[in-house]
Amino acid sequence: MAIRLEDKKAIVAEVNETAGGALSVVMADYRGVTSGDMTALRAKARAENVRLKVVRNNLAKIAIRGTEFECIDEALVGPTILAFSMEDPGAAARLLKDFAKEKEAFEIKALAVGGELMGADQIDRLAKLPTRHEALTMLAAVTQAPITKLARTLNEVPSKVTRAVAAVRDQKQEAA
Repeated sequence: MAIRLEDKKAIVAEVNETAGGALSVVMADYRGVTSGDMTALRAKARAENVRLKVVRNNLAKIAIRGTEFECIDEALVGPTILAFSMEDPGAAARLLKDFAKEKEAFEIKALAVGGELMGADQIDRLAKLPTRHEALTMLAAVTQAPITKLARTLNEVPSKVTRAVAAVRDQKQEAA
């Protein structure tokens, strides 16, 4: 079915805006996946702030111009679904990786982060990135560790002095 020029411009603008604010993109071939499964995938994507886009390749190529995802141009071949991670760089990778495990027909083609195109074999690398909350927790733990060690060290000084005084007292009591 033909798409009017105004509709094409709207699609390109929407995808360009999404790509401009995204942290990563994962591309997959969705042939052989039922519409019910795709609806379930879209619901999961909304919950994880991942935007799924099914766009004609020529429109997608126009839409990604001027964004850090221009590198995916060569991978836009055949039916493609684009999953843009908006808050967490690994969210789309985790989502599509889990979906691909469930649905054999669903095949991850490529992914891109920071202007670098990676093959489908690199999906684990991106999927294993910590979420924002996990990263902040790790940062807090790393920041807190030196302070905790300093407090323990400062607490050791009075304890050692107390033990030394007690040892001297015990020696004098034994000598007397």
